[in-house]
Amino acid sequence: MASWKEEASLFVKDKEQAARQARQAVALQLACGIDPDRLATAGKQALEHAILRLRRAIERERLRGRRSHWSYDLNRHIAMKEALDGLKRLATTHPGSGA
Repeated sequence: MASWKEEASLFVKDKEQAARQARQAVALQLACGIDPDRLATAGKQALEHAILRLRRAIERERLRGRRSHWSYDLNRHIAMKEALDGLKRLATTHPGSGA
């Protein structure tokens, strides 16, 4: 049986994971118009297309940051990068990916 400290630690980790996933979902939706819930059941081609769109959005965000543009947001940039990493993982485990 887990102690209350272990349970509290697991609770905090779960909350952090949920917040991270929410940031990624918002970044996908706002930056690229991609619905992350649909991607989970989308085909391989749709997933690859979403990855390309997200890469272009990250590049545009990076350029805004380099120019010190007023609309640059480091948190959005980080969330988009984390979302891209998640999509890449999903693509490698997607049925028909050869993995």
